Amino acid sequence: MAARVRPYGVRAGPRAVPVPRTGHRLGMPAVVTPEPVVKLVQRTTEPAAAQTLRSTAAAVIAFAVAQSVLPEPHPAPLTAPLTALLVVQVTLYATLTTGIRRVNAVVVGVLIASGFSSLVGLSWWTLGLTIFTSLLIGRVVRVNEFVPEVAISAMLVLGVAQVADTAWERVLETLVGAGVGLLFNLLLAPPVWVESAGVSIGGLGERMGKMFRALGEEIGGNHPVREAAARLHEARRLDHDIVEVDASLRQAEESLMLNPRVKEGLLNRVVLRTGLDTLEICAVVLRVLTRTLTDLAKARTEEALFPEDVATDLRELFGHMSDAIEGFALMITTPMAQSGEEAEERLAEALVRSRRTRDHVADLLLEDVQEHPRQWQLHGALLAEVDRILDELDIDKRTERLAEELDRRSAEAHDRHPRLRAISRRLRGAAQARRREGG
Repeated sequence: MAARVRPYGVRAGPRAVPVPRTGHRLGMPAVVTPEPVVKLVQRTTEPAAAQTLRSTAAAVIAFAVAQSVLPEPHPAPLTAPLTALLVVQVTLYATLTTGIRRVNAVVVGVLIASGFSSLVGLSWWTLGLTIFTSLLIGRVVRVNEFVPEVAISAMLVLGVAQVADTAWERVLETLVGAGVGLLFNLLLAPPVWVESAGVSIGGLGERMGKMFRALGEEIGGNHPVREAAARLHEARRLDHDIVEVDASLRQAEESLMLNPRVKEGLLNRVVLRTGLDTLEICAVVLRVLTRTLTDLAKARTEEALFPEDVATDLRELFGHMSDAIEGFALMITTPMAQSGEEAEERLAEALVRSRRTRDHVADLLLEDVQEHPRQWQLHGALLAEVDRILDELDIDKRTERLAEELDRRSAEAHDRHPRLRAISRRLRGAAQARRREGG
């Protein structure tokens, strides 16, 4: 029986049948693939390549359809492929919203040009007035990135002799391009960008894990202030990484919306989003932790940052926390039931080891503070920051947050569409009644 697929980061029900595996962890040599082959496969399978082919095909089809629809004679209907290029986005949701805005922009521009052409002729001041009016109205009707398209449509229509015919043709070309782009994404659903978002989240977890290991390696002996400050700046740069990961995740969330290839899209979006929120909180606490160590380094320039026994246990603690961070990132980005359970077990073991080592570190720090009470508040802050990160990574609390977020999203969807919910409930009731009668 094949392994059961389940959403990212959510515990599976019955344990799937183990799938035979190979690799160095089982004592067998791993297959080494040449680097050029790996890069070639990545280039040919990545969503960007598929999107390029999709956009090109949609533009060509839109041009052919517009040529067959428009009455002869007519100039080359380049507005149709242009609209298709703009409308066919990387996600079906973006295609739908972009298509609506694009059509609105063209229609508004055509109406403005038709109104001006019936009142005044074309001159420098009427052209300027048309552009100004188009840009102003474009912002009022909220076409977003297509505000310049309102003015462009108005200028193209205003500059021809037969305004009415040209206006109609431009609107028709736009509708053809938007329709082809929308149908293209409906019939050939765009790629789901969850994998790329998972890679981004996994990369963020690895960078944070490396930071914890580096902190552990540098914790012993005298810790120069400049090295501590360098770690602080490195932790601050995690904010930029989080912004990039957030952009990748937003794209993945849009790719799951209205996509017929996706089941349980809401659950996948919530799992990834709450997972990134957790990593973001951990990154903030990590930055505060590096600040605490920097303050300790400033206060202890002539001595070791911690006694040798404390430093040894802190090194072990940071190593376990590194494993926990990486295990958490792996858990929320692993789609297969078997692999997901392995990632969850890895995280649980890392958390147990981290808490055990943390308690031992706390006892040692308490003894050290009782003998040498200097900077006792920084010792307490260090333990509090460790506790906060371990609390954020706790598996049971993550399950609770997921359930709460799913309930909130479902309630919001029901509140936004009460009529659709009532119709759906009636349809389900009618279907159940027919099944009972048939049974």
